[in-house]
Amino acid sequence: MQTKAKIVLAQPKIGEVIGTLSIPRLKRDLPIIEGTGSKELKRGVGHYVRSVLPGVSDNSVLAGHRGTVFKNLDNIKIRDLLIVTTEYGEFIYEAYKIRIVKANDKTVIVPHEDAILTLSTCYPFNFIGNAPKRYIVQAILVNPEPIA
Repeated sequence: MQTKAKIVLAQPKIGEVIGTLSIPRLKRDLPIIEGTGSKELKRGVGHYVRSVLPGVSDNSVLAGHRGTVFKNLDNIKIRDLLIVTTEYGEFIYEAYKIRIVKANDKTVIVPHEDAILTLSTCYPFNFIGNAPKRYIVQAILVNPEPIA
């Protein structure tokens, strides 16, 4: 009987590129940067440091600006694929939930039993200034098996 080897992933440093997010529907390949500060979000999609890394069982949260990396995120449909490529594997997620929440709604970053990917950006998309809401896309890992 084979057992799955447990992979231990090192915690990336803030500002480090940890992978690429491909969104086929939007024809976009975006760098994923560790951290969600203004410096990191200027360089790409930010990985929320308190969430797990993509491909790991639980909720991996990515944030991006609505006018740059997540422009047209509202074109994503249920069942669309989101592909995360890292040095430790390629992870294919399928969108299963799209919702709009208040800016201070922390339910989007809570732990999850399955390996999911949560994308978050400000909403409304054409709002000027600090937007009062967030546009959320959640996707479940469909291939391969989650790490850990």
